[in-house]
Amino acid sequence: MDKKKFDKENFKEKLEASGEFPQLYMFKFIVPNGKENEVAALFPKHEVSTKASSGGKYVSATIQAMMKDPDQIIKIYEEAAEIEGLISL
Repeated sequence: MDKKKFDKENFKEKLEASGEFPQLYMFKFIVPNGKENEVAALFPKHEVSTKASSGGKYVSATIQAMMKDPDQIIKIYEEAAEIEGLISL
């Protein structure tokens, strides 16, 4: 199964147009139950809010973090993409 290609330049342009940096950015991910610690490891200095799905198979994770520039946001998404089963929202 091919993953949808990530258009880094287009995403960076949208981030740059979203306002001034540094800015508070909200990350949202869905991961298989048991993988939430891998998401939390991407944000060692931030609180990660988690919520289990009704069936218990998945966990949603929400993190608000102050980001210095669009490149920092993209780097986190690239690292998160390495987590098996992760969905970025």
